[in-house]
Amino acid sequence: MAKQYSFFEDVYEVVKLIPKGRATSYGLIANYLGTKLSARMVGWAMNAAHGLPDVPAHRVVNREGLLTGKVHFGSPTCMQELLEAEGLTVVKDKIQHFKEIVWDPMKELEN
Repeated sequence: MAKQYSFFEDVYEVVKLIPKGRATSYGLIANYLGTKLSARMVGWAMNAAHGLPDVPAHRVVNREGLLTGKVHFGSPTCMQELLEAEGLTVVKDKIQHFKEIVWDPMKELEN
């Protein structure tokens, strides 16, 4: 019998594809999964992902590039430190030049 995947697992599979040095938004993931209005559910999935070492949750931010999920990391600066270690610049909890580095799964994963 085939395994049924949950929405959270679908989100995690997309997040695992985000390359280092790039970031995406909750809404872009929701749109890719065909649930355009479910950005908040993607956020819930990310909140639940912090025990999963293979899911780079730090690469998922809000549509403006704000680190809205930073409170769910080990320290207040952990999310920023992870992004900066990948070459991104974060100022006042916002990824700089977000529009240039954003990873849109609809465009990046199209066949």
